[in-house]
Formats: sequence, C-alpha cells, structure tokens
Amino acid sequence: MLDSMRNAAGSWVAKLFFIVLVVSFAGWGISGRITGGFSGSDVLTVGDTTVSGTDYRLAYERQINVLSQQLGTRLTAAQAKNFGVEQQVLSQLLAGAVLDEEARRIGLGVSQARIATLTREDPAFHGSNGQFDRRQFEYVLQQISMRPEDYFRNRQSLAVRQQIVDSLTDGMKVPDTFLQAFSLYTGEDRTVEFVTLPRSLVEPIDKPSDAVLSAWFEKNKKNYAAPEYRKISYVRMDPADVADPSSVSDDQVKKDYEAHKSLYTTAEQRTIEQIVFKDKNAAKAAEDAIKNGASFEDIMKQQGKSEADVLLGTFQKAGIPDQKIADAAFGLKANEVSPVVDGSFGPVLLRVTAIKPAETKPLSAVAAEIRKNLALAEANKDLLDIHDSFEDARAGGATLKEAAEKFKLKYVTIDAIDRAGRRPDDAVDKDIPASEKLLKEAFSTEPNIDNDPITTKENGFVYYQVDSIDPAHDRKLAEVHDKALKDWTDEQAHQRLGAKAEALLKELKGGKSLDQIASSLKLEKQIKRGVKRSADDPDLGATGVAAVFGVKNGGTGVVPGADENSQILFKVTEVFEPAAAGADAVPAAQQKAFGTGMANDMLNQLITMLQARYGVKVNQQAIKNAQAD
Repeated sequence: MLDSMRNAAGSWVAKLFFIVLVVSFAGWGISGRITGGFSGSDVLTVGDTTVSGTDYRLAYERQINVLSQQLGTRLTAAQAKNFGVEQQVLSQLLAGAVLDEEARRIGLGVSQARIATLTREDPAFHGSNGQFDRRQFEYVLQQISMRPEDYFRNRQSLAVRQQIVDSLTDGMKVPDTFLQAFSLYTGEDRTVEFVTLPRSLVEPIDKPSDAVLSAWFEKNKKNYAAPEYRKISYVRMDPADVADPSSVSDDQVKKDYEAHKSLYTTAEQRTIEQIVFKDKNAAKAAEDAIKNGASFEDIMKQQGKSEADVLLGTFQKAGIPDQKIADAAFGLKANEVSPVVDGSFGPVLLRVTAIKPAETKPLSAVAAEIRKNLALAEANKDLLDIHDSFEDARAGGATLKEAAEKFKLKYVTIDAIDRAGRRPDDAVDKDIPASEKLLKEAFSTEPNIDNDPITTKENGFVYYQVDSIDPAHDRKLAEVHDKALKDWTDEQAHQRLGAKAEALLKELKGGKSLDQIASSLKLEKQIKRGVKRSADDPDLGATGVAAVFGVKNGGTGVVPGADENSQILFKVTEVFEPAAAGADAVPAAQQKAFGTGMANDMLNQLITMLQARYGVKVNQQAIKNAQAD
C-alpha cells in the first residue's frame, strides 16, 4: 500500500508539514502507548495504541497556553470550548496515535544510536559554540516540564513517524501541467474599455408624495426602530478621583525629590570613536605614532577607515556592553586618544569627541509631577476606606447623588444610552468609565435599585444606577422623516441608475460602440490595459475585475462603481496570455504552498484510511475528567 502511495505523488514540503505536526506532539511529551486494552483513564484507543488522560490534559493545557499568548488573555473553559480546543487536541492526538499504530504493525523502529544523533543535532540543545550542550538540553526540557526519558521516547516516536511520511511523500512534486495552467490563469492580462455612469444621469428625483413615502416607510420601518435606551447615573471612585494634591506639603515634595533624585537625573553621555586593529602590535604601533605627533585622523586614514566607520556612537556608560571600552572611554578628556584597549572584538584606540555632562532637573521643574504622584499614592491607600465609608452612607439611606456629594465625587447622569454606548443622536459616548462592563450590567438590572460597584482597571470602583428605561419601539415617520426621505431617494436613484445601465448594456450588445454611448451622454470613455486577475483596481474594484475576467474577449457587462452612486459599463477588447508559462513562472513560495496542500491532502487521506483500518474509540468521560483535573 505504501509503495503504491509513494509512486502516486509527493513533495518534500509534506515532510515539513508533518514535522510541524509531530513535533507538536513531541514537544508536549505525548505519543501513543501500547497497552493492549482500553482503561477508564484513556481518552482514545487506536488498535492496541492508547492515549492517556494525562497526555490529553497536558496537550489541552499547552494548546490553551498557545491561544492565550496569542490573544493576550487567559482563556476560560467556556472560551476554549468556543474555540474548539477540545476537538483540535483530540484530532492531533488521534493523528499521532494512528501513525504509531501503523508503525507498530509494520515493525518500524529507530536505534538508540540514531536517537542520540538526532538529539545531538537538534539546534535547540546547542550551546554558544554550536555543539550539543547538556546544560542547554536540561534547561530546555525544564522550560516545557518534560523529563529526559519522555523526550527520548517522543523523539523516537517522531523519527518512526517520519519514516512513514518519507515513504508516502518521497518523489512527490506538483505536476508541471498544473503549474502551467496556474501560470496561464494568473498571468493573463486584459484590456478593458469602460464608461462610469454617474448618479446625475437619473437626477433630479422628484420628492415622493406623502402617501408614497408613508407606504415605503411601513415596509421598511424595522430599519428605523429605536433601540432600548436607559437613563443611567454613575459615580466613579478611582485614585485620581479622590486624590487631593493640595494636601501634599512642600516639605513632602522636597523630601521625595531628594530621595529619588536619580529619577530626574540624566547620566553623562559621550560620543565615542574607535579604530579596531587586527592585532596588538598594529595597535601599539598606532599608539606610538600618536605619541610622536600623528593625529587620530592620520591613523584612521592609514587603516582605510572613514568617519562613519570609526564612529561608535553616543552612549551613557551603562549603555556600553564592553566594560573595558566603557571604563576607558569615560576616563578620557574631550578629544583625548586612549592607550590600546583590549576590546571584545580586538585591540582598539578610542577617542571621545563630545561630552554631555550629567544633568539633574531642578525641583521647580518636577514639583507638580511629584505632588500629583504623592497624592495618587495616598489615594490608593485611602481608596478602600473611602469605599467602605461610601457603602456605609448608602446603607444608611443616602442616595447615590447624596453619597457622591458627601465625599466630593462627581455624579454623572446620561439621559439616554443604548447597549452599544450610543446616544439618540447616534453619537458614541466615549466618557463612560469601564463602558463595556457598565453597559452590560446596566442593561441587566432594574431601575432604582442598588447595584454592586464595578471594578475598573485602575483598581477603582464605579457605582451606578438605572433611573429609567425607554423600551425599544418602532418610530413614527414624523420622527425620522428626513432620514427616511434621503433613504427613499437613494434607493430610487440606485434602482433607476441600474435600469439605465442595463438599457445601455443592451445597446452595447446590439452593436453600438462605447464611444457612441459615451458621446451621447457627454461622458469620457476610459481604457485600462494590463489588468490582472489579482488586481483591486481603484476604478473597477475587485468586483469589477472579477466581472472583466468572467467574460470572453469582446464580452460586456455592468458592475457597481467604486462608490454606490455609480455604475460601470465595460467591454473587454484584448486578452493576452503570459509570455512565459510553466513551473518557472510560478514563484517558489507559491509552488511550496501548492506542495504543502497536496501533502496535507495525502496525509489526511492516510490518517483517515488508518482510522478506518484500526478503529478508533473515544472515551468522552475520560476527556471530561482530564479537563476537570
């Protein structure tokens, strides 16, 4: 079977795809195990190969970690289910298990010496010298919580699976016939003549009678329905809201300034030049030459260096990675040349061309910032006390507004807002604190009841209440008359322009030329040459280009213009095949993508066939148990 598949088709890129697949298993410390039975903790079995609940749990956690890193937030169990993580992990484990079972059946194996060689060759375990480093090996495995014996077991599994892939894909390549057809298809270009028909051709459009507009509105009234609006009042209690900079004394500001003066100090900076020599003798000869009257520029020219070549840059001392260079450069006077310094990249001579002394901002320049930060720090300490006192006031019968006034907090009322944070004028209210949370909670509660505060990202609180609800309802025509009239007019213009375009298309197909049509309408005929299938032309748009390539040479058509107020009447006048067609005309990256796709199809077919041959049993209860661990 494998021999026949090997002779069918294949590509080396299939190996790359499969390596990615199986490395994901190996990286998780997962491979099928021969158990001879299906225990209660096994999540699946393929023939005599099983995958345990522990392996499933590890793969499941790894997949969640990958997605969480991509999204920037830890996925919940519900979110993981929505993303299909369970099925993804099960499919991956199943693919590995069926290949392991096939390898077991046909007696594939890998020697210990081969595993050792593969491990030594793995670049992940190489040290700075490019050779295998045991400490690096242990460190990498520690980072992924894998024992060495698990790594060797999975490396063996990977190597065995690779033998199956090799037998399937060796000698496979994308057929030349396919590549030639693809290059002809994508390389073809066309010349198209067209006339853009503007909305003005069907204007003016007379206003409809009241009866006509009313009837139209009744058919479309759902488009004008008012959403549910709620009147919401809230009080924000963030550190910035309760901070009182005026309570911070000048002595406190001065004391903090002196304690943290380094924060307001810019370290000394120096502009450094260096000439690197091939050995110490050459460097020493240059140093002696300078002592005898030669200049730094003379040495630079002798070494064939330009000013750009010798400029190291402007640095603070801590910013120079080579400590010897840093110490020497910051021990020089301006324009002084150093003795030979044994740098990391060889012996060098240094020169400092500019020195910017350390600078400390005066207290007067940063006092306001310090005062604000001290007040915020104090507010962070006091916030919970204020929160508790605010809660006590509310429990004692004070209204939200009264409690806000007592603690000098701002009380804000939004007269009408919908679930999306839009006011009746359709403007988005961008000032609502923790808007997503606040709106969600406000539209889940009832009017005039106490609600738990919402925590903000600044570690503050937002107290809120719903004052009243204006339910969703259909609007009357009088409420949206102007918008309805505009929409009716736009619809009429679109329909009439479409009908006009179709009538002109009929004339074009009947033998009238585009030049004649353009002239009669006092419009300009345009010509575009070299239009490709992949083009998103600014005039024709992607839809227009697709239509142009949807007809034969001499074909005509009508497509929407770049905006909704125009139509395009076109005719294809020339079709050119590419000068070169075949494999050489298809970019290597595209050929690789085709090869990967073919390999994916072949591997999927193999895995499907093996599943049918050996049978697959999935233990859903074991999966639930593994996820709950």
